[in-house]
Amino acid sequence: MFSTHSTTNPTSPPPEHCRRWQGAKPVPLAVSLVVGLIFRFAVPKPAHLSKQAWQLLAIFLATMTGLILGPLPVGAWALVCLTVSLLTKTLTLSAAFAAFTNEVIWLIVVSFFFSRGLVKTGLGDRVALYFVKLLGKSTLGLAYGLVLCELLVSPAVPSTTARAGGIFLPLIMSLSLSADSRPNHASAKKLGAFLIQSQLQCSCNSSALFLTAAAQNLLCVKLAQSLGVKIANPWVTWFKASSLPALISLFSTPIILFKLYPPEIKETPDAPAMATQKLAQMGPVSKIEWAMVGTMLITVALWISGKTLGIATVVTAMLGLSLLLLLGVLHWDDCLSEKTAWDTMVWLAVLIGMAGQLTTLGVVPWISDGVAKFLKSLSVGWPAALCILQAAYFFIHYLFASQTAHVGALYPAFLAMHLASKVPGLLAALALAYNTNLFGALTHYSSAQAAVYYGGGYVKLPAFFRLGISMALINIVTWGLVGTPWWKILGLY
Repeated sequence: MFSTHSTTNPTSPPPEHCRRWQGAKPVPLAVSLVVGLIFRFAVPKPAHLSKQAWQLLAIFLATMTGLILGPLPVGAWALVCLTVSLLTKTLTLSAAFAAFTNEVIWLIVVSFFFSRGLVKTGLGDRVALYFVKLLGKSTLGLAYGLVLCELLVSPAVPSTTARAGGIFLPLIMSLSLSADSRPNHASAKKLGAFLIQSQLQCSCNSSALFLTAAAQNLLCVKLAQSLGVKIANPWVTWFKASSLPALISLFSTPIILFKLYPPEIKETPDAPAMATQKLAQMGPVSKIEWAMVGTMLITVALWISGKTLGIATVVTAMLGLSLLLLLGVLHWDDCLSEKTAWDTMVWLAVLIGMAGQLTTLGVVPWISDGVAKFLKSLSVGWPAALCILQAAYFFIHYLFASQTAHVGALYPAFLAMHLASKVPGLLAALALAYNTNLFGALTHYSSAQAAVYYGGGYVKLPAFFRLGISMALINIVTWGLVGTPWWKILGLY
């Protein structure tokens, strides 16, 4: 009646996945906790800072250490640290969760949904294939075709990661494989490695070109405004200041990389034919793609003219998402399944909330005043202070694995230091924001899109670090030489 064969044997060892520890990584967890505890109890507290402020700074440092070392996924670790701030009565419930109503956070969340529509409809692939068809007869032309596509879609897709993973990496891999350039193989340098690096490095400049091309841009503007730096008509102001240095750097990058990291294949005569074939397989532009195009045009137009019409940027994004839902381009299940968006909302809200409270409790002003006094003791003017602080902000990114986390942790403090050193506010705020994009290709972990492209398997780690620092220095010089007179003409200083 009953089977004598049991599916479990009480004497047999448990399965491997049961024996393996599933919780936080012990060493990163221990290091993160020790950093916070040492700072809280071993480092003397300045007399004019409250116990609450010093305790929050210790929790914040432990939070940032954990974000770098990764004892838990980013969202989970942020939630744990937020809970600690509540248990220790460092923050009240209302203060801890205040940032969850921040409009920038919701704009970033909506941007993930908007990007999903571009990928889901296939419109991003279609646009990229058109550029390959037109310019793809040579390797350099192929790189420029991809760059122009990035330039076209970036203002309407506020996620460099979505553009990288949803559009460009799949297309680059398809083109490379058709040229017998394979990942994790000696043939990687035939074509794939060059195209990967070209697209990654160019994406940093396209993200810096438009306010709505990257989520961290909107966060920078919000944080700058919270410190009293007002940016009138943000979309247009951002674009005017970034346009000349960004475009020059953007269009010189493929040529520079063609010399620094040359592909073995210089001509790609089969690429246009492959693109034509894929476009034929896709068929004519579908109704759902036209709906996506129309929504993108309306959204970008309102982003540009929103100040005049009195429509906030986040409201424009929500209108775009609503149109995509009403037209059937996206379904609500698409939004619910976008786990990255909800994860980002949690950890970003925690970081913004903590950073805001650190400012309110006087920690950020204390740090900025200290640095300002140090710079003053060196007897340097504000131009020298600008260069020193910008360089420090840029290269400290080697310690971060996220551009947005870097902004949440350091942007307010560094902007406050600039202001205390008498650097013109709008110049300081925009320069820091532009740098936030430019260091996105510094390492394979410096941004989500860098991790996506590195995961393609075409560029080895030593080359990633070498090209990262080389292109970073080239970008800094280009933006410095071009931006300095341009910003003077625009009246930023």
